[in-house]
Amino acid sequence: MKAAVWHGVKDVRVEDVELKPTKSNEVVVRVAYAGICGSDLHEYLEGPVFIPVDQPDELTGGQAPLTMGHEFSGVIEKVGPDVANFKVGDHVSINPTVTKGISSDDLDVYDGYSFIGLSTDGGFTSYVNVPEDNLYHLPEEFSLKLAATIEPTAVAVQAIKEADLRFGEKVVIFGAGPIGVLVAAAAKAAGATKIVAVDLSEVRLRKALEMGATDVINPSQVPDTIAAIKNIIPGGADASFEVAGVQPTFEQAIDATRPRGSVVIVSIFAKPISFNPMQLMNAGVKLTTTIAYSKETFQQTVALVSSGQINVEPVITDTISLDSIVSDGFESLTSDKSQAKILIDLSKD
Repeated sequence: MKAAVWHGVKDVRVEDVELKPTKSNEVVVRVAYAGICGSDLHEYLEGPVFIPVDQPDELTGGQAPLTMGHEFSGVIEKVGPDVANFKVGDHVSINPTVTKGISSDDLDVYDGYSFIGLSTDGGFTSYVNVPEDNLYHLPEEFSLKLAATIEPTAVAVQAIKEADLRFGEKVVIFGAGPIGVLVAAAAKAAGATKIVAVDLSEVRLRKALEMGATDVINPSQVPDTIAAIKNIIPGGADASFEVAGVQPTFEQAIDATRPRGSVVIVSIFAKPISFNPMQLMNAGVKLTTTIAYSKETFQQTVALVSSGQINVEPVITDTISLDSIVSDGFESLTSDKSQAKILIDLSKD
């Protein structure tokens, strides 16, 4: 079978691979759709970030070269003898996070984590082995195409939970890429009454409005970004979400937030930043972070997306074949700001 295999920076090859033997606690998933994530793009452009190269991953045993893809959905083709709660034919979403499973669910990911599709073979292929613990049932009538967006949506839902957002509150989102616009959709579902998206790309700001933002600001078109935000939200936001991953927006997120409000760092920073802690202290703003999601959050996201309470369809901007993943996937996401979530259609492979 064909797979998109990471060999190095800008070296992702579509090549023939063999499915590894299925373990007793695993199922074989026939992949329907898989999404290209910002993390995948980081690995393509500047990796390895998460991909283990020099030695096997501690949690998964995987090592480069490996099949990428951690946002995917599909149908169970085969079940191992120890699998109890899933059967052949079940439609499933995959939580790709692999943890030690020692700590409580809300703390587990912070005790060390890896990812199917980054630390071991993933979903940019026709068939993949997945442990039962990483599977979530989907309603059979729900679109497997839309289901491929559940994983990144879970990131957004977790961010909203980290902010302890309440009905009627007002938020600002710095960065209107795929995760940023999904944060807007999740904030809308959580009852936010003002959702301000900030980005330099007009195309991305239009997508943010489509996904649930009530207002948008392009910093290149206003003399003072913070003043523009506070013109919309007097006194500052109840919560700000940093989804751009650069120092200027990190500092703006603090300045845009009301005293005792929260700033949630959602983005993965490509390089270190520095800031004066007094900026945070003088503003009276609480700072927190999020990485991935809990199992509870993933299950909640399955319910929110499959019921339509979070509309994910607008985030999908293109559907491509596996053979064109480099040119129409990675390179397109690098050069075309109108692209948000590109899916690979594997349902016919």
